[in-house]
Amino acid sequence: MATLRELKGRIGSVASTEKITGAMKMISSAKMHKAEGELRKLVPFRRQIDTIIANLLSSDAEFTSPLTEVTPVEKVAIVAFGSDDGLCGAFNANLAKDVRSHIQELREQYGLGLKIEIYPIGKRMEKAMLKLADANTIVRSGLSVNSKSDGQAVTDFGKALVEEFTQHNVQRVDLDYMNFISLSRQRPKAEQILPISTEMFASDKPKATVRPYIFEPNPEAIFRAVLPMFLLSTLQEVFCENRASEQAARVMAMQSANDNAKKLLEQLQLEYNKLRQQGITNELLDIVGGQVRD
Repeated sequence: MATLRELKGRIGSVASTEKITGAMKMISSAKMHKAEGELRKLVPFRRQIDTIIANLLSSDAEFTSPLTEVTPVEKVAIVAFGSDDGLCGAFNANLAKDVRSHIQELREQYGLGLKIEIYPIGKRMEKAMLKLADANTIVRSGLSVNSKSDGQAVTDFGKALVEEFTQHNVQRVDLDYMNFISLSRQRPKAEQILPISTEMFASDKPKATVRPYIFEPNPEAIFRAVLPMFLLSTLQEVFCENRASEQAARVMAMQSANDNAKKLLEQLQLEYNKLRQQGITNELLDIVGGQVRD
């Protein structure tokens, strides 16, 4: 049975843990709101790019671009997003599981001999992805970007991906990340970003909203210039979404840890009070017993 001193020490330790988890929850919440704000700032730019492409596609011209070129798929690059830090619950585990499922689907589609090149974003994801490395699966470790990278680093990474695709080192580029819905809802999502499908823009934009435009110098040149912007805005948006999802998962994890610490603290405090009361009762009985013997 624990002594009063031991219980007091445990109570102090749990109380410190409760304060720490509470503080970490507040910090993560602030970071999540910051990432949400960055995400909202990207929305107008992304919408404008979508509008431009939709207007281009509404014309009768035929468009070609190295970013829309479809070739037989022999190698696929997967950008697997995760986190650099822990204490975010099952965030990385769920993402790693989704990447494994995505790889399986790709090999069912293109054949078991399909080569996969994984670009892990974040130390935790890199550690998980290295376990998948085999003869047909290469993991690119030591990337110049991580889960906290700024806009310039993301831009440089996007250019590197485009170069890999345009030089035909890979024939398809996919993203695996955590889609941010709300504080309590995030879900893994896999999507293809290269080659860019023009049908996506044609179907998403109602014809009634497309206004007549005069394109200068010509629609083809604008189309080729706008597609890289679309790709960059997509990457920036995914980085922000994943960052917001990571902090949301950490908020929930810290909330759970804080709640558990409070429950444990209440139990220890109750046990401490019972043991202390028992000690006082025993002392009183000893005093009363001594007086009676006298």
